[in-house]
Amino acid sequence: MKKIFFVTIVLGVITLCIAQMNTTISTSLIDTTLNENENIYLNNQAEALLNQANTILSKYSPAWPEPEARQSALLLLDGVFHDVYAPHRPPVQFFLKTRIQKAADEIEQTNIKNGAQIWKLYNHGFIVRTKSVTIGFDLISGKSAGIEGFFIENNNMQRLINQCDVLFVSHYHNDHAEEWVAQKFIDQGKPVVSPSDVWKGSSIYKHITHLKRESHTLQKLPVQGGKKELKVVVYPGHQGKDVLNNVYLVITPEELSFSQMGDQYYDGDFEWIDEVGNNHDVDVLLPNCWTNNIVRVSKGFNPALIITGHENEMGHTIDHREPYWLSYQRRKGSDRFGGSIDAGYEIPLILMTWGESFHYKRGKFINH
Repeated sequence: MKKIFFVTIVLGVITLCIAQMNTTISTSLIDTTLNENENIYLNNQAEALLNQANTILSKYSPAWPEPEARQSALLLLDGVFHDVYAPHRPPVQFFLKTRIQKAADEIEQTNIKNGAQIWKLYNHGFIVRTKSVTIGFDLISGKSAGIEGFFIENNNMQRLINQCDVLFVSHYHNDHAEEWVAQKFIDQGKPVVSPSDVWKGSSIYKHITHLKRESHTLQKLPVQGGKKELKVVVYPGHQGKDVLNNVYLVITPEELSFSQMGDQYYDGDFEWIDEVGNNHDVDVLLPNCWTNNIVRVSKGFNPALIITGHENEMGHTIDHREPYWLSYQRRKGSDRFGGSIDAGYEIPLILMTWGESFHYKRGKFINH
């Protein structure tokens, strides 16, 4: 009797483990307007589509010109991620976590001889590595989605933090700034740069670096304990009229320049946006995909390459969970977010999903 009971317990544990590994086996009513079988069906469908997207993206890495198959894969992701309950679904959670884990593996193993490797993480988070420095922008875990199970585990976030020399935070919104992440940088003696209103009143505040928000003005920022130095312009951007949004232009010791725009969206800032390219060479622009009038932004910065961010932020309602297809449309011409269907832009555009990377080499793109 004891042996039978023991075997029953073991089989029960094994069955539970298999169920946890197989994301299609879920009896919880994620969407309470559907029954159990209908919820399981949508989980199975998400898994099938994400597997297909993964297969395509693994075969066709980010490139310019973009392989047509990549666009199909990204549009598949749009379809999955625009289920209202997408971040609740186990296959979507698994997709995020495994892709970020893979990115962490790559970053730990990547040494750069020339140019820069640019990893897109969750939402508008990027890591840029050159031969001498590694820069983090708006690194977050995804807890901004507010869904238990949909976030990057602390151990993998720590791995990303360990690889970076500095963190730039664009503004205070929780899909761009996490105090836990900033604290881990500070614990390692690494600078964290943000606008003056981020984490105000918190014990971390005195450790944050606040550079001048001054158009076109280069400022020096030591990293690696003073062994290396970045040149930084902090453009005085805004999301709407009142939210301070630092738009960083970071120039590495190799004289490669990268600008991440956070949630830039304010017509009043075109006064300086229109002049960025006349004052500084910009290699790679990392704008929010829904920034206002991206055609005018591209003319102002005049970068060699654009890599958009902020697609499919799961903390947003689906009407503001901006899809990849909209970024394709805006490049051709779209009246969304201050644009026109009659005006697009010619600058090369690289679209990436979570955990993907692209190797940038100066001189590869015809406009620079």
